[in-house]
Amino acid sequence: MKKLLILFFVLSAAFARADEGMWLPMLIERLNYVDMQKEGLKLTPEEIYSVNHSSLKDAIIQFGNGCTGEMISSQGLVLTNHHCGYGNIQSHSTIEHDYLADGFWAMRMEEELPNEGLTARFLVRIEDVTQQIVSQLNDGMTEGDRNTKINELANAIEKKAVEGTGYDARVASFFSGNEFYLFVYEVFRDVRLVGAPPSSIGKFGADTDNWMWPRHTGDFSMFRVYAGADGKPADYSKDNVPLKPKYHLTVSLNGYERGDFAMIMGYPGSTDRYLTSWGVRLAIETSNPTIVDIRAKKLAIMRKDMDASREINIKYASKYAGTSNYWKYFIGQTRGLKRLKVLEKKQKTEAEFRDWVNADPARKARYGSALSDIQTAYETISDYALQRWYFIEAVIRGGEIMGLANSFTGLDRELSAENPSPEKINRIKEMLKKSVEKHFKNYNQPTDIKLLEAMLQMYYENVPIAQQPADFRTLVDKNNEDFKKIAQKIFDKSMFADQTSVMAFLDNPSAKKLEKDPAFTLVKSFMEQYRTNMKNMEAANEQLARGNRLFVAGLREMQPNRTFYPDANSTMRLTYGQILDYYPADAVHYNHYTTLAGVMEKEDPSNWEFVVPEKLKQLFKDKDYGPYGENGELMVGFLSNTDITGGNSGSPVMNGKGELIGIAFDGNWEAMSGDIAFEPELQRTISVDIRYVMFIVDKYAGAQNIIDELTFAPVKVTRSEADVKSEKMLQNTDVID
Repeated sequence: MKKLLILFFVLSAAFARADEGMWLPMLIERLNYVDMQKEGLKLTPEEIYSVNHSSLKDAIIQFGNGCTGEMISSQGLVLTNHHCGYGNIQSHSTIEHDYLADGFWAMRMEEELPNEGLTARFLVRIEDVTQQIVSQLNDGMTEGDRNTKINELANAIEKKAVEGTGYDARVASFFSGNEFYLFVYEVFRDVRLVGAPPSSIGKFGADTDNWMWPRHTGDFSMFRVYAGADGKPADYSKDNVPLKPKYHLTVSLNGYERGDFAMIMGYPGSTDRYLTSWGVRLAIETSNPTIVDIRAKKLAIMRKDMDASREINIKYASKYAGTSNYWKYFIGQTRGLKRLKVLEKKQKTEAEFRDWVNADPARKARYGSALSDIQTAYETISDYALQRWYFIEAVIRGGEIMGLANSFTGLDRELSAENPSPEKINRIKEMLKKSVEKHFKNYNQPTDIKLLEAMLQMYYENVPIAQQPADFRTLVDKNNEDFKKIAQKIFDKSMFADQTSVMAFLDNPSAKKLEKDPAFTLVKSFMEQYRTNMKNMEAANEQLARGNRLFVAGLREMQPNRTFYPDANSTMRLTYGQILDYYPADAVHYNHYTTLAGVMEKEDPSNWEFVVPEKLKQLFKDKDYGPYGENGELMVGFLSNTDITGGNSGSPVMNGKGELIGIAFDGNWEAMSGDIAFEPELQRTISVDIRYVMFIVDKYAGAQNIIDELTFAPVKVTRSEADVKSEKMLQNTDVID
């Protein structure tokens, strides 16, 4: 028995190596390729990232402004998460055609639905421009002067990179301003909805299962990228044609085993792995609990109205999901930071850094003030943290009437100018008309009145008085702190409460009328106070930026044998690791995959989060899995120890051959501190198995048209199948004695 236990732990250790890192694909050959080969990669670096030839990077898109997608056919078909396409699915949903509840499948390209404003961003190339920028900087510059110069140089580099191409470009900062890379993109503007399962599949488990494992969510949706007849980006037109991408992924139905190689490419949004202990303390004590408290209130208000009306439920589904996702995330992050003692680990690293700096006069001259600058800066930043988050979460993202009113600031500025430009005013008006239509399409005034009331009260009661607008304090005093009365008065008198009134104003706008509107004047006073508060933080923010830049530079110098990767910043990255289970707590073990049987175990017809469609239950009962099952089971989700974060939603999970085996959609609850500190023993990526996706498309939706346009990898012959074939061959062969 002891020998078996020893063998078990030896085998576990072999799989438990940390696969931390969000790597720039252009640097894979230099930094990671040997390790990736050892773990099971079969591709060359050129097949992953190439400027001159088609490669994996050409199949990966930034989907919209915050997710990832992948090309899976030669006809521009995109696969991403259901929650990434949720807003677009919702925008097409009505009581008569509720695609959120019922799903949507275009059986012909003519049935695919356009989505205004949705884009697909393809990476053309990456270029290291660090020397072009750093050579023009010096240590005598203030952080403000340094940033001004960086922006000036970056703008020139971007402009030169796209001249005569129609491309977009962005110079991004890495390692807290120590390195710079140019990213050139081609952006397609006609992206249409092709297919989405009902929310009972695509959002199965909803808030309860969010960030949790075991998971049974079919989190996927499908879109198609269209181009002009010349294959170039074009605005939506009936004459546009499906894009023929440079590369599309092959779908593998061969599955995986524990310990198999897996890699993910995508656009992770933001991490803070080099955050210091003072930043961690601020997150634990102030920022995270503030965001959680505000969002909890908003969610309760929306949920009550959504449960009372199917129409309101459809209108607010996307808003609720967006608010809920990071509400739960910040709860988990705080829990993880405390449980895993991240603050103490950061303090240990900082103590080692101080010792290293103080051991050498030259290092002390360059890096000696880094940590003290950071500490001093956080003392000021902490004083203003509450007002910052209350302004963002309770004012700008609170009552929707405030956000709408705030969007008219640019028009007010131009109307009030000494020489107003009629052309510019007309452009602003047309943009605002579109945003007003979008605002009121998914809007319920009684809900918004409740939101405004609650958010204003929370701001008033929690933000330091000296950091609140004087006009707001006066308004509250005049109304005897009756926030319900205040909210109702604003809605009674503001044109922003009603679409007709706003549109009428836009037909004949005037600064005088706008500046008398109670919603506009209130949000304007909040904005002015916020600017004042932020101005009081300018010196501290510059001090923090300088301290972080020097700390990260020094840390890299202090650990010359460590291969560093930059924080996520919405640029393309690659992460790799293994398909792997984990042990979240004492005596608890989670397998590396889930099956359709788990969906049935979780079914609860009385709870909307766990309703299972009748057709799915019948397919399960009949074990009608087609070619997508394995040994009588249908895999739904799986785990890998790859390193992802928000923005990776929809990213392809690929095997060593670069074949698609799943779609990443979540992280696990036990490692929610992962954006700040990667925890190799616990951190896992949750992905939906591509076989479950294909099963839903094929057997559940009957969308054979979609299956027909995909490229599938050759199916491996399993041992049992081989045995059967051998037996048949023997049966058909004459036996000679």
